[in-house]
Amino acid sequence: MSLTPHEPPPPSPPAGPVFFERRELDLILRVYGRMVAQGEWRDYAVVGHKDFAEFAVFRRSGDAPFYRIEKRPALQVRQGQWAIIGEGGQILKRGRDLAQVLRVFDGRKFQVVD
Repeated sequence: MSLTPHEPPPPSPPAGPVFFERRELDLILRVYGRMVAQGEWRDYAVVGHKDFAEFAVFRRSGDAPFYRIEKRPALQVRQGQWAIIGEGGQILKRGRDLAQVLRVFDGRKFQVVD
């Protein structure tokens, strides 16, 4: 009986930027539209980085991001791939389900405390 050598594993796809899927962007843009209608947010930017995707919202153009919604697939099993990050860099909410994480914006008024 002879053993055949194992075939090498197929090459992994090239690592490209992480980005949002259409369904994910739909959920995020619904929250964004609601906050724009309330006069809280005015602008946004979407960026795909090597390890994570970022949806940043701004109160005014040219300011630092007011909130960032991040997708980090490497954290899906551990802490969850979704995070809402506040203006000062603090993580406001983290989880595995985007809809659940976005609830941090429901029914609350956010105010900056000096």
